[in-house]
Amino acid sequence: MTEESANRADPGGRRVVVGAAIRDHRGVLAAARAYPPELAGLWEFPGGKVEPGESETDALRRECREELGVAIEVGERVGGDLVTGGGRFLLRVYLARLVGGEPEAKEHAELRWLAPDALDSVPWLPGNRPAVEALAALLHG
Repeated sequence: MTEESANRADPGGRRVVVGAAIRDHRGVLAAARAYPPELAGLWEFPGGKVEPGESETDALRRECREELGVAIEVGERVGGDLVTGGGRFLLRVYLARLVGGEPEAKEHAELRWLAPDALDSVPWLPGNRPAVEALAALLHG
């Protein structure tokens, strides 16, 4: 199944959102939500909604450019499909690496580089937790 067909294949009718597990020599980039109030202060992988007609990787590159001011190269998926947002969204997380720019918190309260052994040092959004665990296993395995 191609990425584009997978994007339209969620039988639950959920909106697909993508997250970037951006890695470099400093660790993995995590972003603290600034809003909505009930999620403020919880951490996530940067990313966002896939727009109609947009591939997941294109959406991830666009979101990182808009949210962080960086260019990324998107790699393989991390973990499986994750249902989030009270069942409204299907999250898919991808490995990524910076290819241009330095991340700036344009839409987040804070950005932080986490070493592989410090991934649990921030309170992750519950929907991101399985991807964090899959990423930790990948980085330590």
